[in-house]
Amino acid sequence: MRILIVEDDTLLGEGLVTALKRQGDTVDWLQDGASAIVALKSESFDLVVLDLGLPRADGYAVLSAVRGAGNRVPVLILTARDQVADRVRGLDLGADDYLVKPFDLHELLARIRALHRRAQGQTSNVIVHGDIRLDPAAHLCTYKGKMVDLPRREFALLRTLIENAGRVLTRDAVLQRVYGWDESLESNALEVHVHHLRKKLYPELIRTIRGVGYLVEAPQ
Repeated sequence: MRILIVEDDTLLGEGLVTALKRQGDTVDWLQDGASAIVALKSESFDLVVLDLGLPRADGYAVLSAVRGAGNRVPVLILTARDQVADRVRGLDLGADDYLVKPFDLHELLARIRALHRRAQGQTSNVIVHGDIRLDPAAHLCTYKGKMVDLPRREFALLRTLIENAGRVLTRDAVLQRVYGWDESLESNALEVHVHHLRKKLYPELIRTIRGVGYLVEAPQ
């Protein structure tokens, strides 16, 4: 899952990036609302964690721009504003959830998983594709009941392809969900990840659509 954090508190932002990457997510972080509006117009994210008290454009302005453009990305507001009126305004502008600072990190991660689960139409945090089971919360993968050791990017790649089973994803779309802005990328890194997944699971799992991208077939 690719998550955009929009938070101007440096200490909190760094902590969120670390926690989300630890559970296997790809994370990008911005510290002002104007930059967030631009990023959400030009790139694709699976979820946004949005502060309200931002420089250059507040969280309400970001929400208005995002929903006004027809972008349905799930948005979780994370703010120190605890008045009912603030929550009502944020939810009415299109936010999907609201968490007041200070908060418990485990609750935040659970809310993020719940929002993504609903957006994907899933009823469980565990993602099942044939004999493959992924548990993003525990960063665990099993194949035919046996544990499969997957580094963070391989896990993120497999999750992205399985959640989009039956759809061809372009190379650029896959890279956006596996690598954040601040992460270096070797020219053949994606191909190496795909090779490792085929070897650890089974060769027919991921099809290369030449000149386009990758496909995991929908389960029968």
